[in-house]
Amino acid sequence: MSLVQPTAAPAPRPFLGIAHSASGRFWRERIDGRGAQTTLAMVQRYSLPEILARVLVGRGVEIEEAQAWLDPTVKRLLPDPDSLTDMGAAVTRLADAVTAGEAVAVFGDYDVDGATSTALLVEVLRAAGLDPAFHIPDRIFEGYGPNIPAIEALAEKGAKLLVTVDCGTMSFEPFARARELGLDVVVIDHHQAGEALPEVVALVNPNRADDLSGLGHLCAVGVVFVVAVGLLRELRHRGWWSSARPAPDLLEALDIVALGTVADVVPLVGLNRAFVTKGLLQLRKRRRPGLTALMDVARLTGPPKAWHLGFLLGPRINAGGRIGDAALGTKLLLSADPIEAQVIATELDRLNTERQLMERAIVAQAEMEAEAALGHQGATPVILASGQGWHPGVVGLVAARLKEKFGRPAFAVAFTGTHGAGSARSIPGVDVGKAVRGAVDRGLLVKGGGHAMAAGLTVERERLGELRAYLEEVLAEAVDGARAVDETLIDGALSAAGATPDLIELIEKAGPFGAGNPQPVFVFPAHRVVYAEAGNGDHVRVRLRSSDGTVLSAIAFRAATTPLGQALLAARGKQLHVAGMLELDTWQGRAQPSLRISDVASLDNP
Repeated sequence: MSLVQPTAAPAPRPFLGIAHSASGRFWRERIDGRGAQTTLAMVQRYSLPEILARVLVGRGVEIEEAQAWLDPTVKRLLPDPDSLTDMGAAVTRLADAVTAGEAVAVFGDYDVDGATSTALLVEVLRAAGLDPAFHIPDRIFEGYGPNIPAIEALAEKGAKLLVTVDCGTMSFEPFARARELGLDVVVIDHHQAGEALPEVVALVNPNRADDLSGLGHLCAVGVVFVVAVGLLRELRHRGWWSSARPAPDLLEALDIVALGTVADVVPLVGLNRAFVTKGLLQLRKRRRPGLTALMDVARLTGPPKAWHLGFLLGPRINAGGRIGDAALGTKLLLSADPIEAQVIATELDRLNTERQLMERAIVAQAEMEAEAALGHQGATPVILASGQGWHPGVVGLVAARLKEKFGRPAFAVAFTGTHGAGSARSIPGVDVGKAVRGAVDRGLLVKGGGHAMAAGLTVERERLGELRAYLEEVLAEAVDGARAVDETLIDGALSAAGATPDLIELIEKAGPFGAGNPQPVFVFPAHRVVYAEAGNGDHVRVRLRSSDGTVLSAIAFRAATTPLGQALLAARGKQLHVAGMLELDTWQGRAQPSLRISDVASLDNP
C-alpha cells in the first residue's frame, strides 16, 4: 500500500508581478479562485455590479448574506439585551434608581468611547427624569478608571448609585471603598476581564469569561446602547413612560454611538456596522449642536463618512482628555445650546492643534530612540521608547506612529520622576493586552491592561529594562509570524478614467469601512506621476495621468520620509503602478474622486 503525500497549496501569484513593492510588500489579489466563483454567483443571483460583488466577497460575505450586508439595520442585528450576563441586574438597579428619583453618578473614561458612553447614558437617564452627575478623570492626576478620591467625592455629593462606563472591570479597591460608603455600583464595559471580578451589583461586559452573547466586538458605547434598550423596556413594563414623559428614541443617539465605535477602532462587523451606517445618516441631519459645531470647526463640508469620525471628529474629542479638560468632550456632546457648543468645539480644536505640535516633537525623539535600538539590537520584535517629561496624553499617539513606521508592536512611556505612564499599539495577530496583563502578574508593571491591539500601563523606571526583555520574549514568535505576512491585498485594477464618483458611491455600499471591514484597495497600473510634492504634515500630494490623459488627484499621508513617499517624489514624470483607496473629496459643493495612496511599485519590479 502506498501513501499519497498531500499536495502543498500553490503559492499565490503576485498581482501584476509585484513581489516587492516600494514599501517592501507582496501584492496579492484579495479573492482566490473560489472567491471568483462566489462573486459570479452573487452577481447572477442579485444582479449586483461585478465590482461590488467582488468587494463583498473579499470581505468574507457569503452569497446568502449579501442583501443583509448591504442594508445593515439595528433592529435586525440587535440581540435581546438579556443575552448579556448581568443585564437583568443592571437594568433592574437602574430602573429602581429612576423610579425612586435617586442620585446617580456616571464615571467614564477620558477617550472618545468614554465620552460618548457617558453622554449616551446621561441623556437616557435625563429623559427618564433624573439629573445624573458625571465625572471624567484627569489623565495625568487621576489616571485610567475609577479611583478612590473621585468615588469619595461623588458619594459626598449624595450619589447612591455609581455607574462606570468604558472602565471598571478590574477596579477592585475603588469598588470596595464604594461599598464602604454605601454606594451601589453597576459596571458597563468592554475591556478584557480576568477570572476574578470585583464585587458589584452588576458587571455588564461582553468580554467577561462567562458572557455568551457573542457581542465582544462592541465598544463601550455600543454596550451602553444595549443596556439603554433594556432599561427603556424595563421602565415600559413598570408603566413609567407617558405622554408627559415619553421614552426617548434611541435611534437619534446613533450619531454618538457611531462616533465612539469608529474612534475606538473596533471591528465594523455585525451590529457595529449597523451602528455606524445609521449613525452617519443621523449625523447628516446635524441635529446635535455639539457635533454640528465640531464638524464646522473641523471644516467638514460634505456628507460625513466613517473616516471623518476617526480622523477629524474623534481626535478633537480626544484632545480634551489628552492635554486639556477631560470632561470637555462629554459636555460638548450633551450641550443643547449652539453658542455653548461652538465655544467648546473651538477650544477642542485649539487643543487638538496644540496636541499635534506636541506629538510631532515627541515622535521625532521616539523615532530616534527606536532607530538606535534597531541598529544596535538588530531585528528586535518590539519597539519601546521612553522619555522624561513627555506628555502622558500623547503617548498612545506616539506608539501608533512608531507602530506604523516600524511595522511592529510599539510602546511609548512618558516618565515623571520614578514612574512612567505608557501606551502600546499593536499589529494584527499580536495581542499586546495579554502581554501587558502578564507583565502585571509578574510584577513588572504597577498596573496595566487593554485590548489585543492597544494597552495602557504604569511602570517604574528601574523595571523598564526587565519589561523590555519580557516583551521581546513573549511577543517574538507572534511578531515574526505577523511580519512574515507583509502583503498588500488588491481588490481590482482601475484606470483614472474609471475612478468616477458613481463608482466610488457604488463601492461605499459595502461600507462603512474601517477595522474588520477594510477599505477596498485598487491598483492603477502604469499611471504617470505628473506631479509629486511634499507638503505640510509630511504628506505627499500627487497627480496621476492614465494613457488616455485622465488625471486623478492623490495623496500619501505622512509619507514624505518613508520609502513610499521617496518613491513617489523620485518618480516625477515616470510611470508607476499605484495602489490605494478611492474617496470622494468634496470642495465647494463638488465631489471629486481622490486616491489615498497606500503603496507603489515600479514597472520593472523583479
